[in-house]
Amino acid sequence: MICERRLPQEKKGVTGLPTIDMNATGKNILRPRINAGLTVKQLVNIFGVITPQAVYKWQNGEALPTLDNLVVLSKVFGVPMDEIVVVA
Repeated sequence: MICERRLPQEKKGVTGLPTIDMNATGKNILRPRINAGLTVKQLVNIFGVITPQAVYKWQNGEALPTLDNLVVLSKVFGVPMDEIVVVA
């Protein structure tokens, strides 16, 4: 049996579905990285398989990390993933 989960109206985008605010999410990657004292290069070294350009795109709201990269960011920053991803 599938249960329907209703979202508050203010959490829905133009299509009526929730959307991710890429700019706010980017800021939620940039701030904790800086607060943790990590450079982009150090963060790239933690992942081992991403490029610095990928991190800059995340921080600038031009792209979103994959789910597995969000899990790593969550662990590195010590915050839940829902404190990184901003749903509008």
